[in-house]
Amino acid sequence: MGSGTECGRTTTTVHSLAPVTKEFPMPDTVLVPFDGSPLAERALEHAVETFPGAAVTAIYVIDPTDSILAVEADGLSVADSWYDDERERATGILATATDLAAEYGADIETVTATGQPVREIVEYAEDNDLDQIVLGSHSRNRVERALLGSVAETVVRRARIPVTVVA
Repeated sequence: MGSGTECGRTTTTVHSLAPVTKEFPMPDTVLVPFDGSPLAERALEHAVETFPGAAVTAIYVIDPTDSILAVEADGLSVADSWYDDERERATGILATATDLAAEYGADIETVTATGQPVREIVEYAEDNDLDQIVLGSHSRNRVERALLGSVAETVVRRARIPVTVVA
């Protein structure tokens, strides 16, 4: 699948490491890491369209290392409220995911985790015996990707279940 716009419709590039075959049947459960970025939205859209019968869970991961960056940028005064602010932000982002899925006629579960994003995504999928992960190819901005590495790339390497990367 390519990317571009055809007749007002945007197409999306999708890379799946495991095609739907006898060995890899349609998943019953799908995890979509969701940070509110356009690629996370595309990943969620792809998941609910491609796997319409699957139970989809959107996960938002609060990364504690972000608190260090916030303190560096804004001073110690932000340290006290940082986590509460992030929980509130996660609630808003996951509400967006719920609304987006509803536009496609899908109900999803949402969950917020705290920790290193790759670890939390992979562990959540394993701990909950999920069948598939669908995620955007990179996060909100290029600086995060350059500084912190590619979450998508590392999830692909560490997950023991099929991963679909949406670009």
